[in-house]
Amino acid sequence: MDNLDKFQNIIVGKVIKLIPLSLLHKSELVAASSDGNLSELWFTNVPNEKTIDQYIDVALSGKSKGIALPFVVQDIASGKIVGSTRLCNIDIDNRRAEIGYTWYAKSYQRSGVNTDCKLLMLSLAFEQLNAIAVEFRTHYHNHVSRTAIARLGAKQDGILRNHRIHPDGELRDTVVFSIIESEWPLVKKSLLFKQSQYLN
Repeated sequence: MDNLDKFQNIIVGKVIKLIPLSLLHKSELVAASSDGNLSELWFTNVPNEKTIDQYIDVALSGKSKGIALPFVVQDIASGKIVGSTRLCNIDIDNRRAEIGYTWYAKSYQRSGVNTDCKLLMLSLAFEQLNAIAVEFRTHYHNHVSRTAIARLGAKQDGILRNHRIHPDGELRDTVVFSIIESEWPLVKKSLLFKQSQYLN
């Protein structure tokens, strides 16, 4: 994978823009997560007013270490920040990365936002960073996320049991999916078709 320094620009899609995350996005992200009270979902990690500072600190720390590229998701039509996503756990030597920390305001879910976002993020990983595999990880009980990842064309690799300990002591089982380099052309074709359906 290539050095990450040159991948700091805004990425423009058909429905959204991916804008590099900064402290300037703090209030807009809190407003977006309040749409649907997303931070109250026990199986996700969506920031609220109390946790937004730590959320941004972790994201920017990963960026400074060269293991993450965090973005906010901006709806082009309204200009509103509607969520966030991140290329994370970037492994330059082994040409692997994970797309994670993805969430959208409730009113923008089940729209063309996720299709456009995943098309941009996967294109970044496979076509610009030269990845050979891209992972997706989600909570075992996050069935909406699991279904959405499978619909992308990702294949389930397995389940990491007792993978993480949450602050409240809950033990999380993590479901791991991936798309490999040889699968990307067909996945891209499928995403472009889905995108065309939303745009019509």
